[in-house]
Amino acid sequence: MQQDWNIRSRAEACDATGKGFAEGETFHTALYREGDGFLRRDLCEEAWASLAADPQQQPPFSSWRSKFEPPAPPPPEPLPRDDAEGMLRRLLESNDPAHANTRYLLAVMLERKRILRPQPSADKGILVYERAGTGETFLIADPNLSLSDLARVQEEVTALLTGLSSPAEPPQGETTEPAEVSAAAEPATEASSEAP
Repeated sequence: MQQDWNIRSRAEACDATGKGFAEGETFHTALYREGDGFLRRDLCEEAWASLAADPQQQPPFSSWRSKFEPPAPPPPEPLPRDDAEGMLRRLLESNDPAHANTRYLLAVMLERKRILRPQPSADKGILVYERAGTGETFLIADPNLSLSDLARVQEEVTALLTGLSSPAEPPQGETTEPAEVSAAAEPATEASSEAP
């Protein structure tokens, strides 16, 4: 699947009613497949209940409940230093299939640091994350890394994060095609789905 949709910010108002969310208000986020991409809808409790009661409504690809936090003021411009989140954002923007393994490993690192929160996904090949604090949604393709791939990908991530290189192309003869599935390489997710 071609991925041209990776990050979307949470709305500050209900998509159905247009009413702004209050700080601490519970709201629902639903992702719907739309062609080759996804549509994100942030809905207040009333709109979510209305959708759940409508049997004609298409079920979402993924959905979860959150408390609204107003966006934080932008941080001061940091020193020119790469971090895992910044690198992940750049690699998602470039959407280069050669870096699918690196994007996956960076996302797992950020999940373990509790920066990205896993959300339910109807497709085992796509991991859905919500950024803590901002509510942005990240979609990461799961390249099904094997244990033999991890050392090479970890070296690439380390080089990128220490500023030794820009995202590099894989060496000649190496493939970035998904390898055999390894249970040890899959991140554990404990999110539960709330579909209308």
